[in-house]
Amino acid sequence: MLEYTEQSFEKIPVEVFDEPADASKRVARVISDLIRDKQSKGEMAVLGLATGSTPKQIYAELVRMHREEGLSFQNVITFNLDEYYPMQPDSLQSYVLFMKQQLFNHIDIKPENVNIPDGTLPIEKVKHYCDDYERKIEAAGGLDIQILGIGRSGHIGFNEPGSTLQSKTRLVKLDPITITDAVNDFIKEEFVPLRAITMGISTILKAKQIFLMAWSEGKAKVIQKAVEEDPSEEVPASFLQQHQNVIIYLDKWSASELSRFKTPWLVGHCSWDDALTKKAVIWLSKKLNKPILKLTDDDYKSNDLADLLIYAGSSYDLNIKVFTSIQRTITGWPGGKPSSDDKDRPERSSPPRKRSIIFSPHPDDDVISMGGTLLRLVDQGHDVHVAYQTSGNIAVFDDDALRFADFAADFSERMGIASDEFRKIRNEAFEFIKAKKLGERDTQAVREIKGLIRKGEASAAARYCGIKEENVHFMNLPFYETGQVKKMPVGEQDIKLVMELLQSIKPHQIFAAGDLRDPHGTHRVCLDAVFAAIERLKAQGEDWLKDCYVWLYRGAWHEWEIEEIEMAVPISPAELLRKRMAIFKHQSQKDSPVFPGNDNREFWQRAEDRNHETARLYDQLGLTEYEAIEAFVRYKF
Repeated sequence: MLEYTEQSFEKIPVEVFDEPADASKRVARVISDLIRDKQSKGEMAVLGLATGSTPKQIYAELVRMHREEGLSFQNVITFNLDEYYPMQPDSLQSYVLFMKQQLFNHIDIKPENVNIPDGTLPIEKVKHYCDDYERKIEAAGGLDIQILGIGRSGHIGFNEPGSTLQSKTRLVKLDPITITDAVNDFIKEEFVPLRAITMGISTILKAKQIFLMAWSEGKAKVIQKAVEEDPSEEVPASFLQQHQNVIIYLDKWSASELSRFKTPWLVGHCSWDDALTKKAVIWLSKKLNKPILKLTDDDYKSNDLADLLIYAGSSYDLNIKVFTSIQRTITGWPGGKPSSDDKDRPERSSPPRKRSIIFSPHPDDDVISMGGTLLRLVDQGHDVHVAYQTSGNIAVFDDDALRFADFAADFSERMGIASDEFRKIRNEAFEFIKAKKLGERDTQAVREIKGLIRKGEASAAARYCGIKEENVHFMNLPFYETGQVKKMPVGEQDIKLVMELLQSIKPHQIFAAGDLRDPHGTHRVCLDAVFAAIERLKAQGEDWLKDCYVWLYRGAWHEWEIEEIEMAVPISPAELLRKRMAIFKHQSQKDSPVFPGNDNREFWQRAEDRNHETARLYDQLGLTEYEAIEAFVRYKF
């Protein structure tokens, strides 16, 4: 869509990939070529390695190369970037354990060639150890390749804001943002170590070649700062601009804040189409804080959009065109307005009573993200189904599991039901939880208890919204059932379960979560399962799909940009209160959920604030003022 005649604002080479797997394979191939080249010369290849979710697919590809292509690691020396301090190597959160599970246990590398910062040292020995780590890297000939991820604080390794260009391997304090993000692994913030041992900025920059990778929208803003703004201690990753052989690999989500994607008209010549035109006009309206219909020719010319006027004509015609396109996204009839002219509405008027299915990744995403629309669909007489894709069992506190186990055992006794088995399960759960290690996988019984808690809450919310009991589906997709934060990728059984449900309902509308900032990745896997199921059903020639719209919602973690919205459903104050009451049915997620992410607000507060903000933005653009708006984007399959 875009063509450029000028250089972008990027100060580091950036390549954007459709999928992280493609970029990961590219890096793995560079690493394997290095190893083989060094082998042919009788030399050692020295690798700087990172941990976290970002490089996992690199390691998986290297393992595949070892097994299938005979890639040997006998001539490889590795140095890991960092480790929490203090940290025992057998802890579930240890980077030692991570590297063994992801790479070292599956290849033929010599144990003596593996170097990972030691989180068990007495504090008085750390300084000498760090100095020795630097000497070992130099003695090995320096790092040939350094792999990096990036934290939301802008850190590389654990070089947090304030780290200097001259910094070397050392003990550091973790930034509050980093600590918050680490809660996903440590369950509670108080369990996250406050310090870490990390290679320094200068250590990293001595590597002969550097690859930094980032995936998902959550990294987009810090990537923009690191790539386009001047080097600064406030964003340590920006110091990579001073390296002569560095490249950044991104997916389209993490690249979304770069100027060439966000505001390409500021970068160079654009090939204008309706979508880019709409984006530019909204940007100008928001920048000048002027309603769209008040924008003038001078406004466009003085803000690098004169080229748009040449393409689209006068500001008067352009403003009306864009304003009308936004106005037509607004509808109080998310299932279509019966017996109406629907050519300019987001949804069809026929059939007047639709079968709608809402896929909810967790047992509360439906009411959090689109509760107002769900209520509107029910109120307007549509046949609404809700499919809870996962059990959500890891997001229940251990104390709640014990409380419900106590209730089950006590209730059975009160009712004269044989309760020995109930009491045995309760006691086993209590003993397990009492001895449970941080991040340890729950037993099957504890997972079942936690899953039933969330199932009961979801059922209560669905009843409150008026959804028929037979229309509530608990899918319990297998990919989720690891008992830990880390999940499996979407699998064949996950896709088949979605296909079977869709075939049984044959919906006219499918609503699915497109909120890809979910820190655990569950939303992305659930969406992949829905998309894969739809594409397979389409290939099978399912006729009902020809009359089916797929709508993607957000709201739990972030919202659609205004220019992306294709259906905006206004929510009145009374409906917003009903939505809040539905969210409150999920009591295990109330007040302080197990996984709050990087937002201290409760889920109902986040949802309402985002709905209010969307309505405010519509108002700012000159549209009708509403209390709140839920937004959707249509997926074209």
